[in-house]
Amino acid sequence: MKEKMKKELSESKDFYAVLLVCCILTILFFIFQEKLVGEDSVFNDNISDIPVLNTIYHYIPLVLECIVIGFVAFLLVKLVQFVIEKLFSHSKGGITAAKLFASFAKYIIWLIALIMMLGTLGVNTTALVASAGIAALIIGLGAQSLIADVIAGLFIVFEGEYKVGDIIVIDGWRGTVLEIGIRTTRIVDAGGNVKIVNNSSIHAVINQTKQLSVAKAYISIEYGESLQRVELVIKNNLDNIKKAIPQIVEGPFYKGVDALGESSVDLLFMANCKEEDIYIVQRAMNRELKLLFDENNINIPFPQIVLNEPVTFEDANLTKKQEKTADKFVAEQQKLSKEMEEISE
Repeated sequence: MKEKMKKELSESKDFYAVLLVCCILTILFFIFQEKLVGEDSVFNDNISDIPVLNTIYHYIPLVLECIVIGFVAFLLVKLVQFVIEKLFSHSKGGITAAKLFASFAKYIIWLIALIMMLGTLGVNTTALVASAGIAALIIGLGAQSLIADVIAGLFIVFEGEYKVGDIIVIDGWRGTVLEIGIRTTRIVDAGGNVKIVNNSSIHAVINQTKQLSVAKAYISIEYGESLQRVELVIKNNLDNIKKAIPQIVEGPFYKGVDALGESSVDLLFMANCKEEDIYIVQRAMNRELKLLFDENNINIPFPQIVLNEPVTFEDANLTKKQEKTADKFVAEQQKLSKEMEEISE
């Protein structure tokens, strides 16, 4: 991690150093513009008896001017992107719109810069722009997928299907939205892998960020253990589990007996949390439940073959009042978590 940060810092310093040099050269170009590209330019004279060398020499100021135009366009793109991000970066929706507008601005600025460069080199840009309509029609017929991507990108942004920073699932790929461009959407998964999807290819999206997600934890007890005793222990400690896991928004809830396994009774717990915290909450609930069961001498069984006489478990010696309390607790938990059910994957 430190090496990566050092590398990024070094690259950042190099970038700003080059940027500073380019700025200085651009300023110098404008100061000495008359001597470089004006009528009194030193490049207007011939330097050789070879026509090709003279032509190349005469074009040097034009090339320099094109480079300056490109650099100014680059600075404008960065400036516009910075301003747009500052204006719209107060929410996820704003960040998404900012990236889309910045993308549009980038293409427009570079298109204008390209036309200016061609004009500098002597191309008739008026005729070029006039013929752009016909060219656009011809290109449009062959670039329908590109147009579809752009239109789909606009609908994604303005309908709010997902935003930058949302966790979504597209075609089984789960990741965080990095960027919504005018043509593609970029998603990064938990492993750092980036998936780039054409906007028009996105037909079904699962947005896991819009609503709270359900974290699940399973824990087992032995068949000989008193279920009602375990449920009383759970009842008395659910609040402590929530306090120990600050990422839990609602819950945790005891859902009851999820399954009767070959060698265990499986209990299910659920809690509502943000999607980005779901794995943290699941692991934390597993830990807290294990510690709770250890503290109260509740054994968690494991698959085994019994070769001797089955162990006779001692009676839990619960009073009728305690049994009713356990039953009441289960009923309350079922009511509280009625709308939270496990979805089979």
